[in-house]
Amino acid sequence: MSVVAQTDAHEGPVYVAAENAVYFTSVPNGVTAVKRIDLASRVVSVVVGDANGANGMTLARDGRLLVCEQGSLETPARIAALDTATGERTTVVDDWHGRPLNSPNDVVQRADGSIWFTDPSYGFLQRFRPAPRAGDVVYRYDPATEALSVVADSFDKPNGLAFSPDESVLYVADNGAPHHLKAYDVVEGRRLARERVIAEFEPEQPDGVVVDVEGRVYASCPAGVRVLAPSGDELDLIDVPGAVNFTFGGPDRNVLFITTDTAVFAVALDTRGA
Repeated sequence: MSVVAQTDAHEGPVYVAAENAVYFTSVPNGVTAVKRIDLASRVVSVVVGDANGANGMTLARDGRLLVCEQGSLETPARIAALDTATGERTTVVDDWHGRPLNSPNDVVQRADGSIWFTDPSYGFLQRFRPAPRAGDVVYRYDPATEALSVVADSFDKPNGLAFSPDESVLYVADNGAPHHLKAYDVVEGRRLARERVIAEFEPEQPDGVVVDVEGRVYASCPAGVRVLAPSGDELDLIDVPGAVNFTFGGPDRNVLFITTDTAVFAVALDTRGA
């Protein structure tokens, strides 16, 4: 394990192979930024200085970043697409049947182009968003039809999410009360079925969730990153206290980059990201 950079890396780590760089969102100290680490030089730079409460991110199929912008009391929450070369941000989706989003937390894109994201009401609880007008749910957005649908709603505070390697299962972290990791079968690429809790966690956990090519699930916990079988059985622990979120990267996609609020760590593993 090594320290990539001492920096205010909070959420949304994304590895971009073409740039050999990791993007992340900074610790929310009033203004949240999107930043970038050049892995060759270890230089940290600012991509967007005021990113509207940016939190989780993922790399879109068109090369842009999909960003969970939590919004503020003055600006709406949304899923935005960020062109990292120009800094231009455009709205992907910002309402559900005319109701504003709460404070989107994490996002993934399926191979069919659909965008799935969690929308807990942390913004209201932390007093930077108005009272919620929709539930704490998981959404599916279809860019082709511009339709936003609720695919799961039995959460306290849905947070990180990740698909299994074949995209037949969606894992969703719920770190409200109770705190656990749920799994769902993905039906016809559009719906979720057979909800089950596969692992219990400590308060405020799990947060980040990723999956490797062999189907193991990585989820944050106070001691670092728990490595779980698809059944939820614990297989290993990556000892990085303070881990918030993580992403696979590197030329062989075998390095787990972990954000901890004060640094980005890199851990080489005997597997690759899904």
